Amino acid sequence: MRLAIHQANLAAQKNEIPVGAVIVHQNELVAEAHNQPISDSDPSSHAEMNVLRLAGKKLSNYRLPGLDLYVTLEPCLMCAGAIMNARISRVFFGAFDPKTGVAGSVLNVFNENKLNHHAKIEGGILGEECAHLLKDFFRMKRSTS
Repeated sequence: MRLAIHQANLAAQKNEIPVGAVIVHQNELVAEAHNQPISDSDPSSHAEMNVLRLAGKKLSNYRLPGLDLYVTLEPCLMCAGAIMNARISRVFFGAFDPKTGVAGSVLNVFNENKLNHHAKIEGGILGEECAHLLKDFFRMKRSTS
């Protein structure tokens, strides 16, 4: 999660919402990324989507079974769908997202038994630190506007 936090800090330096993600396989880093929807002019350029794209290219496969994703914020519905389609095995996230989180906050799509792939989910990993990144970022944004 520390590597994901580093990526979130890189996003904040670019004036992007500070969310970072990494994908690992057996404790080896496969890919790392952060939010870039503003700089990419792309609403799908969330940290999870970006790291999935990078891992897929690196491994030459759109399926990523056996890999773990670490992300500083609970995934949204778009990212959860991509995570499931990629067949990620486990997702570890930091801060819970009471507005758009779909790994337990608003709902939990990962527990939906009508869907055919279920990643194991664990939230709250360095949760306070991840939440402070977001709170500090938005506090700064409000003070400068």
